[in-house]
Amino acid sequence: MKRHTVLWIGLAVLAVLSPLGLLAPGTAWGEWGAEEFQDMLGYVPQGLERFAEFWRAPLPDYAIPGLGDVPGYILSAVVGMGLVVLATWGLGRVLARQER
Repeated sequence: MKRHTVLWIGLAVLAVLSPLGLLAPGTAWGEWGAEEFQDMLGYVPQGLERFAEFWRAPLPDYAIPGLGDVPGYILSAVVGMGLVVLATWGLGRVLARQER
């Protein structure tokens, strides 16, 4: 089996397994919003409070309107991996051109 095929199969398996995060209690590490900081610390850090509305996630809480949690997680995983693959491929092409 080709090396690329194995990598694509591995990515597909990871995408399908991504809903396992729904079984874990609480939020994912580092994905805290102002509400979670308020609950954990009793206050919201000033910088976070100031910039909380600055960035809105394209797929907040890995949810896609009209889909359930599991399909939303899988689609979010596929979109995220696709963006990483695309960025890596593009960077590789740029670096390959510079070496010529």
